[in-house]
Amino acid sequence: MATVGLGDTEPQLAVYIANRPGLTEYQALAAQRPLLAGEIACIGQACGNGWRKVFNVYAKLLFALRAAGLDLVRSQQRWQHYRDHRLLQQGSGTALQFSAPMLGFSRPRIQIICGRTYANLLDEQHGLGLQWLDRQFAVQPTFGLFVCPYFDYRQLSDCKILHLVELITCYQLKQPTEAHP
Repeated sequence: MATVGLGDTEPQLAVYIANRPGLTEYQALAAQRPLLAGEIACIGQACGNGWRKVFNVYAKLLFALRAAGLDLVRSQQRWQHYRDHRLLQQGSGTALQFSAPMLGFSRPRIQIICGRTYANLLDEQHGLGLQWLDRQFAVQPTFGLFVCPYFDYRQLSDCKILHLVELITCYQLKQPTEAHP
């Protein structure tokens, strides 16, 4: 199955989201495409505050993961700078996927589905085998798959980002995987 989305073509962390930015070039996207410098700002400008929130929460999550041992932000000091200059670009290790999660050997190390409704739909269509921990978070540790609230400040607050990082640390980062030793 081909991946469709924005970001690194070989991500370590892939986030799955039900919707796409409302511009024709993203609606018609049929493959994985890295973003160019400044493209996140353009999407935010053209598509509104909801997309700015998605990118902001994604960058904040990466900074929280750095403290847990997965450093994809490297030398960046602020999440805002990382978001504007590195997030979803080739070599960043990050992707925003519009296709279903990968369950095979060559999958990303960590996969996150945004939102319970979308996660339930994907589970029904693809038999992901999600284990719900509560009403907002689920795991499928065999495939490094996690479900969290949608990437929005109100739904995935800073406190919930830290909870997601704890889950990832507990279920994934401390356990070696075949695909990523």
